[in-house]
Amino acid sequence: MRTGSEPTKARSALRMRFWLSVWGLVWTIFGTAAFALVGRPGWAAACGVLWLIVTVDMARILRHIRQGPHYQPGRDVPPYRPPEHRHP
Repeated sequence: MRTGSEPTKARSALRMRFWLSVWGLVWTIFGTAAFALVGRPGWAAACGVLWLIVTVDMARILRHIRQGPHYQPGRDVPPYRPPEHRHP
C-alpha cells in the first residue's frame, strides 16, 4: 500500500551490486581451485557453495537490470486509501 511518504525517484545500485558480484565470483572461483589443489576439500566445498550463491545473485541482478526502471508515482498522485475491512 502506498502511503505517500515513499521517495519518488528511489533507485537501487544494481550496477554496483553487479560489479561486486563479479568480484565475488572471481574470488570464489579462485578459492575453490586453490583449496582443491592444496588438498583442503572442506574449504573448497565452502567456496563452491559461495560460488553458487554469488552466481544466483548475479543472475537476479542481471534480471533486474534488464527489466529496466519501474513506474514511480509522482507527487501529484495521492496516496491510496486503505482497504475497508468488511465483516462477513
